[in-house]
Amino acid sequence: MKNSNVNRSPLFYVGDKYKLITEIKTYFPANIRHFVEPFVGGGSVYLNVDAHDYFLNDIDIEVIRLHQMLNSYVGKETEFFSKVWSIVDEYGLSCSAREDRVPEELKAKFVKTYFAEFNRTSFLKLREDYNSKYRSDYLILYILIIYGFNRMIRFNRFGKYNLPVGNVDFNQNTIDALKRYFELNASKNVTWSALDFENFINSLDLSEQDLIYLDPPYLITFSEYNKLWNKDTELRLLNLLDRLSLRGIRFAISNVSHYKGKINTTFLEWCEQYNIHSIKSNYISYHDNTIKNFNEVLITNY
Repeated sequence: MKNSNVNRSPLFYVGDKYKLITEIKTYFPANIRHFVEPFVGGGSVYLNVDAHDYFLNDIDIEVIRLHQMLNSYVGKETEFFSKVWSIVDEYGLSCSAREDRVPEELKAKFVKTYFAEFNRTSFLKLREDYNSKYRSDYLILYILIIYGFNRMIRFNRFGKYNLPVGNVDFNQNTIDALKRYFELNASKNVTWSALDFENFINSLDLSEQDLIYLDPPYLITFSEYNKLWNKDTELRLLNLLDRLSLRGIRFAISNVSHYKGKINTTFLEWCEQYNIHSIKSNYISYHDNTIKNFNEVLITNY
């Protein structure tokens, strides 16, 4: 169910905190100078937080460049949508936000997957053109993501976007999320970067007035993003947070303690020295596309 009080990222990032941000925010301090996210992902958290300024980072350069592309259209929304509709129309993709282009016979034959059936050939052509001719065009990449499977961002080892068509199109929810994203970023002072989390945090001049929110890859769950994470990386992060805490820097970190019989003992032992808040959550796996109940926690040092 749509929550009209929550701002959702137009990247629709897998694993973002859109459904949890209302609860998570109850544990954030009232006054924040620098709001810092080393693992910003789609950005659904910072979009719902008030701060003087924002330092946002993700090691995935493609994610950051997508944000930067979208931010380049702040104040130029008409130009943005004009370009999107031009590409959508050129390739013959469906666009339910503007008109219903899918024939009724196709809807009857493919009741649950008619968008995918209608868009498949056009999507594959756009994907081919992007990979061969428009690799640096992040507007085209964004459109591919909107029409792609689960709206994920994935490339093969040759750097080519390789997801199949999804069963969704450019709908009203997408337009609403984009318009709100443009509106919010018009008044936010944001600095973007794509660094290793430790290098990113160490590059900032932080004080007790700031808040670092961390949503790192989860050590005991499965996703494409988690392939970049292991026990050594997790320990490096936890040691960094201990050092920040000694300096009086406030942090809040989301993580998973239990998942499908696995226990993150490293994290559980570490967090005993801080404040532990249980978060109601669910997890959708790319591999089986089902909801998995698991124990998510938010740890704060304040």
